[in-house]
Amino acid sequence: MNEEIIVSNDAQMKSLKSLTMVVYILYALSYFTGITAIIGIIINYVKKDDVAGTWLESHFRWQIRTFWFSLMWVVIGTLTFFLIIGMVILFANFCWIIYRIVKGWLNLNDNKPMIV
Repeated sequence: MNEEIIVSNDAQMKSLKSLTMVVYILYALSYFTGITAIIGIIINYVKKDDVAGTWLESHFRWQIRTFWFSLMWVVIGTLTFFLIIGMVILFANFCWIIYRIVKGWLNLNDNKPMIV
């Protein structure tokens, strides 16, 4: 019976890890589509309880923070775009999001939690 539980937990963790990877992909694709990050954040919130207490929880927290902070900086950058500072903010945000996706993806691939 314990072996069944362990196998079930392993399968569930593998599934949740794949889902976490999908969210990173959706965030990366948002540079081309614009909308996939919204799908990713919805997945994060819907499945957040499923990853609670696992090492994947840190990835979900990382992804959620990436979404909301990047949205905040996009709004600020867009509102100040007519000033030179807006362009700088948008470019810095672009680089920051790429960093967050790559760092998260690499840690996920190595089965490491995100250390914030």
